[in-house]
Amino acid sequence: MEKGSMEYNKTIEELVSYCKDSGKIDQNLYVTYDVKRGLRDSNGRGVLTGLTEISDVVAYDVVDGECVPSDGHLYFQGYDVEELEKGFHGSKFGFEETIYLLLFGELPDKHQFDEFVELLETFRELPRKFTRDVILKAPSKNMMNVLQRCVLTLYSYDDNPDDISIENVLQQSLGLIAQFPLIAAYGYQGYKHYFHDKSLVIHNPKKGLSTAENFLRLIRADKKYTELEAQVLDICLVIHAEHGGGNNSTFTTHVISSTGTDTYSTVAGSLGSLKGPKHGGANLKVQQMFDDLKEHVKDWTDEEALTAYLESLLNKEGFDRSGLIYGMGHAVYTNSDPRARILKRYAEKLAEEKGKQKEFQLYAKVEEIAARLLAERRNSGKTISANVDFYSGFVYNMLGIPIELFTPIFAIARIAGWCAHRIEELVNAGKIIRPAYKYVGTHREYRPMEER
Repeated sequence: MEKGSMEYNKTIEELVSYCKDSGKIDQNLYVTYDVKRGLRDSNGRGVLTGLTEISDVVAYDVVDGECVPSDGHLYFQGYDVEELEKGFHGSKFGFEETIYLLLFGELPDKHQFDEFVELLETFRELPRKFTRDVILKAPSKNMMNVLQRCVLTLYSYDDNPDDISIENVLQQSLGLIAQFPLIAAYGYQGYKHYFHDKSLVIHNPKKGLSTAENFLRLIRADKKYTELEAQVLDICLVIHAEHGGGNNSTFTTHVISSTGTDTYSTVAGSLGSLKGPKHGGANLKVQQMFDDLKEHVKDWTDEEALTAYLESLLNKEGFDRSGLIYGMGHAVYTNSDPRARILKRYAEKLAEEKGKQKEFQLYAKVEEIAARLLAERRNSGKTISANVDFYSGFVYNMLGIPIELFTPIFAIARIAGWCAHRIEELVNAGKIIRPAYKYVGTHREYRPMEER
């Protein structure tokens, strides 16, 4: 049978129909057996599956035993991330402090911080010829694929890859945290060169610069960036670095780590999770939605036209016909997402520097209208607020970061949280994570092929 032939296509079509028929489960059975689908209870809250000290996501207040919606708060090792952001104000090394805090549980003093930054710099390099032999010889159109493939390949360059002692895992973790920005940047430069016939630009990281500064330097031909650009990207990395043990990619980290496997396999699995459009790829959808909005609404100050466009999205008539306004609402937060509050402030600052105030006002107006429309549709009295993805794509756009690197930036930040959770899982030597699935098929007798 030749691939692509009529016979081949017919066979594939038949097999696809078998898959669809055999895989279909009566949706009422989820209620019958009280299945916590998506590991969530009937109210949409996550089912408690573990304990952590790394971060806390607070979405409501408890008053007289009742959950009352409130402005959200995110804590890293007990510190409110909004307080951390205020403390980092004007710094370009907030992300490095955040890495230290997540891994070691405390904020560093000046001596500890300087030593840690110097230590990270020793890891900020790839094995000899790795860029040429691994990244550039097999270029990909998707930078998350580049990251995943390179992480698995780094296993082969490690003299002791399967050692899961905390000492070894910590060193592997620091290596991946330092190497992620290089892999993503070089992967993108290879993509531009091989798929778009652009000049191949490979810069080496520079000592004394932060992760944010080095990343901007690596992706720009002239290596230049402003102080505000570096500070804004640094804060983006801080707020994306960690978000509790229950988010999909971090839970994946716990699940895979619980088997006792190596760090590279674990992180590759986490990257696979983050790549999904329902998780790390969500800001791409926001960006694409706004691109579509700009095609349909020429006057960004026309509130009626904006409302009509957003209503068409909710009616499954516009954009991708999903019925969603991307970037609005969150699985955990109720009144507001603290990360979105922080990012909105920085988006406004950057818009002033870039002359993009009108576009910032467009985002703010869409956020306002969307929140009202969603509240009316759901008729629940609950506030629907913007999440972190709503403004992040706009910020990256103003920083001149190509859309192909939006999700990799999320990974460059979240690798810090993944590594902290992996170490926590190994330190506590928990059981292998194995939730149950209820079998709802039927048992059948085997029949020889000639009798079928």
